[in-house]
Order: sequence, then structure tokens, then C-alpha cells
Amino acid sequence: MNIPDGFAQVTPYIFAADADKYMDHLVSALGGVATNRSLRPDGKLANGQIRFGEASVMISESGRGFAPSQSTFYLYVENAGAAMKKALENGMEKIMDIADMSYGDRQGGVKDIAGNIWWISQRLTDAGYQ
Repeated sequence: MNIPDGFAQVTPYIFAADADKYMDHLVSALGGVATNRSLRPDGKLANGQIRFGEASVMISESGRGFAPSQSTFYLYVENAGAAMKKALENGMEKIMDIADMSYGDRQGGVKDIAGNIWWISQRLTDAGYQ
């Protein structure tokens, strides 16, 4: 099977209203890196790609039979407190304070400008989930 670098066998694909602005929001709030932007003839985002470490998320303008997506994402970061602070400073809404979880993650939750939930998580142990 041939899968492009930065993609997994399953890759999140988000449809959003004002997708170009949404893509910029994810880059500034969560530290992703924009790796591709292609536009439709009407100037709207046809396909955008953001890298988070080794993983990618794809984004496209909603409409024309594709309603805005509502989903939840689990994002591992080096420092959950710093990542939460950055997310809030860049327009995300806090839905859960950072706390140490029984399953070995330090985690908090935010909602982005499109209504998607992001669990910002820092792994505290090398052990697997139990």
C-alpha cells in the first residue's frame, strides 16, 4: 500500500465554513504547520493540509453537499499547559482544565472556532493505556 508521507491509513478530513480562515486558526492555536493549500475556481479552499508532528489533517470548504464537520481530536503535545495557553490565546474556548488523568496523560480540552473539540494531551508515562 502506498501512503504519502505525513499521512496514516486513516487521516482526519474536516469540512468547515470559511475553511481558509479555519486552517489559519488551527495553525496559530495548535501549532500545526500548513503543508498544502489548493483553491477551487471560486477561490474557496479545495484542500488544505496541516501537519501535527508525523500526522496530517486535511481541510476543505463546506457546502455543495458537504456539511461542516463536527468531530473530536486527540492531540499529543510536549507540554499540555503551554499548548492550552497558546490555544486559548488564539481563540479556542476552554471546555476542560488541564489535569492529570488516571490513564497517564495530562490533559485539557478546547473547542475550535468551527465547534470541533481538541483534547490537548501530554503523556506522563511510557506505559500503554490500561
